Amino acid sequence: MLVETPSFTFRLERVRTLRERAEERAKEALAHELRLRVRGEAVLREATDAVHEAREAGLSTVSGRSSAFDLLAVQAHLERAERARREAALDLDRQDAEVAARRTALSAAARDRQAIDKLKERRRSEHEREWARRSQNQLDELALAVHRRGSVAA
Repeated sequence: MLVETPSFTFRLERVRTLRERAEERAKEALAHELRLRVRGEAVLREATDAVHEAREAGLSTVSGRSSAFDLLAVQAHLERAERARREAALDLDRQDAEVAARRTALSAAARDRQAIDKLKERRRSEHEREWARRSQNQLDELALAVHRRGSVAA
């Protein structure tokens, strides 16, 4: 007479799986952008070092006996190094914005996945409570039937 509890099936499992995958993709995208940012930091450091070296070369050229062509060449080299440093700084700023966007996307994907996980757990809990209630009702009916039989026999 006792009915076995059926296994729990979550009807939105496909949606949960999709959200899980979306979160994984968002994590991978953030990791990729962070790697690019680290490279951007290295490029900026190299560009900054190049500017310092160009300034040092310029100072040594100015303090020594140099021709106007040497001074122009040093000035052009310093300007190129400065331009490369500014571009590297701008690229790093853009990369920071990309990292921030990826972090925002990851937190949204994590929130979506957590919401569906909570729903799944709530539904599982409801399922277990319902089947516990049904089982208890069956046990109560059995106990009542046994009690009635005992009363009739006496």
